[in-house]
Amino acid sequence: MAASIFRNAGQILLPVKFAISRRLCLASQSPPQLHGFSNLDSLVSAVITAVTSCASISNCRSIHCKVMKSLSFSHGFIGDQLVSAYLRLGFTKDACNMFDELPDRDLVSWNSFISGFSRRGDLSNCLNAFSAMKLETGVEANEGTIVPLISACTETRALDIGTYIHGFILKFGMLLELRIANVLINMYGKSGYLDGASGLFEAIPIPNLVSWNSIIAVHVQTGKPEEGIGYFIRSRRAGIKPDQGTLITTLEACEELGSAKLAEAIHGFLFITGLDSNLTLATGLLSLYSKLGSLVASQKVFGHIRNPDSIAWTAMLASYGVHGKGKEAVKTFKLMVKEGVAPDHVTFTHLLNACSHAGLLKEGKAYFEVMTLIYGVEPRVDHYSCMVDLMGRAGLLSDAYKLIISMPMKPNSGVWGALMGACKKHNNIELGKEAFDNMLALEPLDSRNYLSLSNMYSSAGLRKEASEVRGLMKKRSVIRIPGSSCIEHEKRIHRFVSGDRSHPLEEEISKKLEELVKKVRGSGAWARTEFVLQDVDDEEVREDMINKHSEKLAIAFGLMVSANLRMPLVITKNLRICGDCHEFAKVVSRLEGREIIIRDTKRFHHFSNGSCSCRDYW
Repeated sequence: MAASIFRNAGQILLPVKFAISRRLCLASQSPPQLHGFSNLDSLVSAVITAVTSCASISNCRSIHCKVMKSLSFSHGFIGDQLVSAYLRLGFTKDACNMFDELPDRDLVSWNSFISGFSRRGDLSNCLNAFSAMKLETGVEANEGTIVPLISACTETRALDIGTYIHGFILKFGMLLELRIANVLINMYGKSGYLDGASGLFEAIPIPNLVSWNSIIAVHVQTGKPEEGIGYFIRSRRAGIKPDQGTLITTLEACEELGSAKLAEAIHGFLFITGLDSNLTLATGLLSLYSKLGSLVASQKVFGHIRNPDSIAWTAMLASYGVHGKGKEAVKTFKLMVKEGVAPDHVTFTHLLNACSHAGLLKEGKAYFEVMTLIYGVEPRVDHYSCMVDLMGRAGLLSDAYKLIISMPMKPNSGVWGALMGACKKHNNIELGKEAFDNMLALEPLDSRNYLSLSNMYSSAGLRKEASEVRGLMKKRSVIRIPGSSCIEHEKRIHRFVSGDRSHPLEEEISKKLEELVKKVRGSGAWARTEFVLQDVDDEEVREDMINKHSEKLAIAFGLMVSANLRMPLVITKNLRICGDCHEFAKVVSRLEGREIIIRDTKRFHHFSNGSCSCRDYW
């Protein structure tokens, strides 16, 4: 069978890495000790190196031919190596045929076979091989068999099959194997069954670092960052020394929680342990501070990185961009190139995004043109999205639309959304409706698309059309995500929802908010009730509703509890900030003499002395 497969492979071995092909070809024509190989072991070693580094199916088949002529498949497990190579290259049939030809298949062979399928996420063939191993050969499974099976279940989110394998593990008393327990924790956690993951973890007599990393990661990655931090603290009390993976996940938890205090504590730990010099961790810390609103802290971290790589430079550039510091982002890009660090497509995405946020039309156009000509980076859909946003900000709606039409790839909802935002700003209802229709075709159940159109109609005073859009949402059962805003105070994150009355200090917050509203309205900034998303005709009710938006509640609370006038109020919002809250924050920053930083899903808004860093375009 194998001979027929490789009949057309040719008599001369094709080139492979490590310059082995020439030697291997000569070795097939004469004794191994000739042509550079002193003994059989060196020949086997060369073949194994050739197989493991093989990058094409033709090379793999050629090596297969030479092994059949010169060696035995059992030498150095060459047969198993060939099976793995075929699977790695995606040729399942060749791998199965090769496996069938192996003369003495043992447990190592079966485990290698199953692992090859697992690495490709091929659960079906993993199970087929596992069943064949049990039924046809009677070979008993071990840790090396079970771990790839569970990993395949995790990759494909096949919790039901994973549960069956868990039962098999219990039946044969294999749960005490630490590697098996760890991959089960990972499987249950990533499938959303955190109770199962936690139960398994607590049953481990002495968890190792992998155990702790797994239980921390599954909680952080499934929306339970506070619990993840709790496990991290427990690991420290247990005397576990964290590695890079532990701390990267912990930084992600800090971002999810929005806790600057916790980020500072992790930073202190990195400094004490000397891990602040770790480039990956320093870059993660840099990005974390930026996302928590502290651009100054990001700058300090970056300044202490001795030899920043492309990722670190890009992270700093991105931090400037999202905070509206376009000129600083451009300066950072120039320094990066001057230092000999090559920018990639991610770098240019953030660079163009920075130009867009700062309204740097000339610079943005120039970089879009040279990214391919000089740096060899082909434009991707995100680059086009940035350019549409940039031209839209400048009012060049026709040019932005022409750019979309000329794109070599299909525009996504981000591209059309950028155009729609520009249409809203410049009151181009007709083009905005076309953008909405394209967004709807791509993501018919995304509530943000409907709300964007509704807000555009509302901004133009088209209340009836806005109401019809909201009616369409109800008809299609599109669920609108409730807006919420978070602010940190005394090591605790306080979360507010529009009209929320659940906070322990609700009465004091309401009084403070009423006081602020009177000041703001008294200064001439009238309520923009067109941003009320509910169908309410009574204008007083609409004004009362918009006065209790989550951003305003968070601002009132922040001003009430913070005595340090030099510290900015940092608020994180889960949706885009509405026009009325944006104007409200501008006026409050002037009247109260406080800097207010609000991070929405698009960018940071720095409100100071009555103006915003976005220059009223967001």
